[in-house]
Amino acid sequence: KIGSTADKAAGVIHTDFEKGFIKAETIRFADYVKYGSESACKDAGKIRFEGRDYIVQDGDIMHFRFNV
Repeated sequence: KIGSTADKAAGVIHTDFEKGFIKAETIRFADYVKYGSESACKDAGKIRFEGRDYIVQDGDIMHFRFNV
């Protein structure tokens, strides 16, 4: 849904993700295509760590860190 926060987006996948949300590792899709892999994006400093109030953008690739 447009305008969703990171924790709400995590909750779409599973409610436990939203309840125990810690942070989201975020990569722009364009950066992923440019660098070709997650590890290359990390080496280039293109991975961001976003909190629960981050507004998810079109093209974000997110790995949710959570604790239940």
